[in-house]
Amino acid sequence: MSIRNVIAAVTLVAGAFVGTQAVAADTIRIATEGAYAPFNMKNEKGELIGFDVEIAEALCAEMKADCTIVEQDWDGMIPALRGKKFDAIVASMSITEERLNAVDFTDPYYTNALAFVAAKGTDLATDKASLEGKTLGAQRATIAGQYLEDVLGDVVTVKLYDTQDNAYLDLASGRLDGLVSDKFPAYDWLRTEAGAKFEFKGDTIKTETVDKIGIAIRKGDDELKAKFNTALKAIVEDGTYETINAKYFPFSIF
Repeated sequence: MSIRNVIAAVTLVAGAFVGTQAVAADTIRIATEGAYAPFNMKNEKGELIGFDVEIAEALCAEMKADCTIVEQDWDGMIPALRGKKFDAIVASMSITEERLNAVDFTDPYYTNALAFVAAKGTDLATDKASLEGKTLGAQRATIAGQYLEDVLGDVVTVKLYDTQDNAYLDLASGRLDGLVSDKFPAYDWLRTEAGAKFEFKGDTIKTETVDKIGIAIRKGDDELKAKFNTALKAIVEDGTYETINAKYFPFSIF
């Protein structure tokens, strides 16, 4: 083989390698839970849908990235991210100091709040003294669950659930006196047939910090973090975010 042909072959291989690297850099695997309506859930075909999913798809379109959205149980989210099972979590995950020790977060893509939910017609008071002896539920490994354990755990019986749906089931069946829940998914559930007999009780729960929701990524993945932040700013500015928001809520949650 002539020197020219050798150089050409090396150049071709190098070009193919660079091309492969470029494709890989633009391929992103995103995890969501699939059990946290209306943010992430599955339709009758078993497909992942919801606010989180549509936001993830919009961000990927803006980044011109080839994204795959996969289902992951909530309890295993962060370990699986750190184990490189996927590259990002778009699953309504609160940005907390504890989680920041394990992963990084993008800018928030919405802001949440906590609320009490109980049956209509019950006089469930939400002050600590009145709740003594009650059984309250929340999803495990969430801000709501942490609030129950840290703030009310000395006066109420705390029941924690692997999914929000299972917490709703126990509330509807009478095994709980009430729930502490993220307000927006509870708002959606209260509009369903199963949730029609329930309502918010008292005021929105005040916590020490505002509950901001971000996209979790691995520590040190600054390039991906910057891409997500740039894309988020773009979809907010061009109205894409507002359009998705309006499909799920009659008010802005940004």
